[in-house]
Amino acid sequence: MKVSNNKIGNPSGNLDAGKLGKADSAAALKKDIQPGSVKSSANLKGSSNVNVSERAQMMAKAKEIASSPMTVDEAKVARLQKMIDEGNYKVDAEAIADRLVDEHMTIPD
Repeated sequence: MKVSNNKIGNPSGNLDAGKLGKADSAAALKKDIQPGSVKSSANLKGSSNVNVSERAQMMAKAKEIASSPMTVDEAKVARLQKMIDEGNYKVDAEAIADRLVDEHMTIPD
């Protein structure tokens, strides 16, 4: 499938790039540009504004945390592994469920 867009100029497509030379095309394009319709980047610096949603901010924070190097407390891991192996590690399912519900309630929809 070949896609071609030879039309340039205003939306009505009165200009055909295939029929005009470079100088003619440039002159025709200049005619279509309205004074004041294009702002320079210098004019936009002070007026640029980006609003990021709270959810997007949370996602950015999660990505930052996930990409940061992790520090592992080897002593704690060894202690917990020993407790699990000996059968002494007890899980408080109710406390875990409460924390999961609390976390879920703080996440905006």
